[in-house]
Amino acid sequence: MTNMRIVDLRSDTVTLPTEEMLEAMRTAELGDDVYGEDPTVNRLEELAAKKMGKQAALLTTSGTQANLVSVMSQAERGDEIILESEAHMYFYEVGAFSVLGGLIPRLVKGDMGVMTPESVEAALRPPDIHFPPTSLVCIENTHNRAGGTMWTPTQIKAVSDIAKKHKLKVHMDGARIFNASVAQNLDVREFTKHVDSLMFCLSKGLSAPIGSLVVGDQAFIDNARRYRKMLGGGMRQAGIIAAAGIVAIEKMVDRLKDDHANAKRLATGLANLGYGVDASKVQTNMVICGVSAVGTNSREWISKMREHGVKTGPVDAGRVRMVTHRGIEKEDIDLAINAAEKVVKQA
Repeated sequence: MTNMRIVDLRSDTVTLPTEEMLEAMRTAELGDDVYGEDPTVNRLEELAAKKMGKQAALLTTSGTQANLVSVMSQAERGDEIILESEAHMYFYEVGAFSVLGGLIPRLVKGDMGVMTPESVEAALRPPDIHFPPTSLVCIENTHNRAGGTMWTPTQIKAVSDIAKKHKLKVHMDGARIFNASVAQNLDVREFTKHVDSLMFCLSKGLSAPIGSLVVGDQAFIDNARRYRKMLGGGMRQAGIIAAAGIVAIEKMVDRLKDDHANAKRLATGLANLGYGVDASKVQTNMVICGVSAVGTNSREWISKMREHGVKTGPVDAGRVRMVTHRGIEKEDIDLAINAAEKVVKQA
């Protein structure tokens, strides 16, 4: 086992920084970002805002912190926020918007992670002393638990139009928004122009070691900066982080198409082995695989795959998730498929 090649498909967060990123971090010009004096952070935030077509941006420590400062900046304690029923913000962010923001989730079932404008409007409560007021609609693009599935700009606009009709803000959890833009061959600003705020991660497919960006108008970012400080996110000489983020945005977006091709290759191979995978629904860099179809459960399957040198992660008792990323090549995908075939024969 010591000499076995390990193929880590648990997440695209396991990527390591490139040599160019490490050199940029080593040579970054630094200052105190809490005073607004770190030139590398300022450059990254200006780059991010321009890239997303917004007025301003804010560097945060993580996607979870980025989403939290975004919702706290646009909703009052006791407000209700609308989320897709399996949203990352609801499942995987420790209930932060409720515990720290005092916000109440209103869940709406989507189709492959996408809510319809009709379902969003139906979830809005009428004005009544018994109900919390709704102030924010949150969408996720790409959608994690749906398997990296995408919203189109048309779908975003439709929900945004409903939100505007009812004087609500729209926040996008765009952790992997560049995966959506690359997969649809559209400028990322086509996805961002109909939302009030969004966050995106540097530390997933873009391969930077740390950090996420929040973008929106200047007043929103000023408020978000205050909440970031409240949450302990004032990082001082954060240019070390920002330097890698600049490389990530400038150099690492186009290669995401390779991850998408590898995910499709993996899904097709697993489907051919009898696993519960619909390769036609694999849109970006994630594969949700039903292992109960071959007579096992997630815990056992993950353990057996690990014995063959492949790391994967659970979704639930009968499904696992695999995520392609930089460092995973076609040969690694074939190794994973071969491992899955061995596990089938053992089941």
